[in-house]
Amino acid sequence: MPIDPASLPDDPAILRELVANSEIEITGLRAEIDKLHLLIAKLNRHRFGRRSEQLDPDQLSLAIEDLEQAQGAGDAAADAVIDAMAEQSGAGQSGADKPPRKRRQRNLGDLPASLPQIEVIVDLDNKTCSCCGGTLHQVGETVTKMLDMVPAIFRVKVIRRPRYACDACDTPIVQAPAPPRPIDGGMATEALVAHVLVGKFVDHLPLYRQAQIFERQGIKLNRSTLGDWVGRACWWLRPVNDAILAHVFAQTKAFADDTVLPVLDPGRGKTKSGRLWCYAVDDRPWCGPAPPAAAFIYATDRKGEHPAAHLAKFRGVLQVDGYAGFGAVVKERVDDQIALAFCWTHARRYFYEFHASTQSPIAAEALARIAQLYAIEAEIRGQPATTRQSVRQAKSRPLIEALHDWLNAQLARISKGSDLAKAMRYTLRHWTGLTLFLDDGRIELDTNTVEREIRRIPLGRKNALFAGNDIGAEHWALMATLIASAKLNDVEPLAWLTDILERIVSGRTKATEIDRLLPWHWKADHAVTDIVQAAA
Repeated sequence: MPIDPASLPDDPAILRELVANSEIEITGLRAEIDKLHLLIAKLNRHRFGRRSEQLDPDQLSLAIEDLEQAQGAGDAAADAVIDAMAEQSGAGQSGADKPPRKRRQRNLGDLPASLPQIEVIVDLDNKTCSCCGGTLHQVGETVTKMLDMVPAIFRVKVIRRPRYACDACDTPIVQAPAPPRPIDGGMATEALVAHVLVGKFVDHLPLYRQAQIFERQGIKLNRSTLGDWVGRACWWLRPVNDAILAHVFAQTKAFADDTVLPVLDPGRGKTKSGRLWCYAVDDRPWCGPAPPAAAFIYATDRKGEHPAAHLAKFRGVLQVDGYAGFGAVVKERVDDQIALAFCWTHARRYFYEFHASTQSPIAAEALARIAQLYAIEAEIRGQPATTRQSVRQAKSRPLIEALHDWLNAQLARISKGSDLAKAMRYTLRHWTGLTLFLDDGRIELDTNTVEREIRRIPLGRKNALFAGNDIGAEHWALMATLIASAKLNDVEPLAWLTDILERIVSGRTKATEIDRLLPWHWKADHAVTDIVQAAA
């Protein structure tokens, strides 16, 4: 709005006061405008930009795949031209006169020796010498190995139980008892049930898609039948799930996080936001004794009472993000036996988002300082906890102390309402938990261990969209626990699930021996069996 000079006062002091007040208002308006610009940039980045702070390797692989496909098609066309030229020129069988082909990049020597092999002999029809007419004799051979695939083979497992009677007396007819089945009265074996489980929870194929795959091979199975199999299998596998949960909560160092799991809410015509809480253990970065594992637990909401119940018996260091519910868990505990270690990735993320939107040099400085901490961690990863602690005291502590002073100094210079100030206050507010790693070599800088396990849930969620009910969501949690723990121990899920289902259903493994079915014990037992069989 233009200012009328005639309306201004003549007193210089009053004019100076008006100018000063105007400058204050202008400064406030500029800060508000900058804040709105930042908000727009963040919304645009959230809607159209990358969510991750790093390039997603899976998305990069998609682009590379297309390039490789185009290159392969071009190479195939070039090879066809070379073959046509060779035929027209009458090149010999040896191929010595053929134009040179482009050398292909191949995976030679990577085929497992355990794979079955079939031999195909490609021999000459005429074994007489074209010069003298004598008989050719073999002087060697060229061997080429190719990776072949036989589509999944379904077979019928016929169980015959002979019945016996005595010719000398009238005793009742006897026969061996029927072996237990994973599905009472059903036709599925443990291997088929495990195949369906892996398809749904590992390969993220909804049951209706699996039914379509079965139908292509002439087997008609209703989706409801497959759902019944999954439910019954989860009932059989519940003891293994409980044993993994007990293992995780018995440790003195664990990670915790949660993610959304939409669940159909009958009667409302829409979904509700359930939560999957994940608790993970991985001592490998500091050479700890505990086998790695991840435990998922379903809850209907994100109230702090759920982690409080899950962690009722936990004692030790819990590494988490900034969710206030974990802080409430510690405050409610009277035994003071849980220490919270916070995540530097979450603290860094606020600086990263501000820098991505504004290119702020202060945010860039904060990111550079945090990167120095991660560089030190890269050097000591895989070292014993005592070594990690001593290195951190010598190298990381001076950087941490300098960062703390720098944050306080910068916070006094910038607008208190800016997102940069919020990032600094977040870091300082969680400072005790963020610096706990300096005095304990077992603690990691971040919660990436548990976030990697949680990342598998959205993959299945994108295909299935939501769980059908709370029981279905509990099955998601149970199978996520089993699959994640198997993968953390380098155990192939299909083989493991097939074997432990057979052992549990048949009764070969008793309730008191369930621990032997946990992925790390199962892997060790099978390694011993393989050694014995190889020596026999």
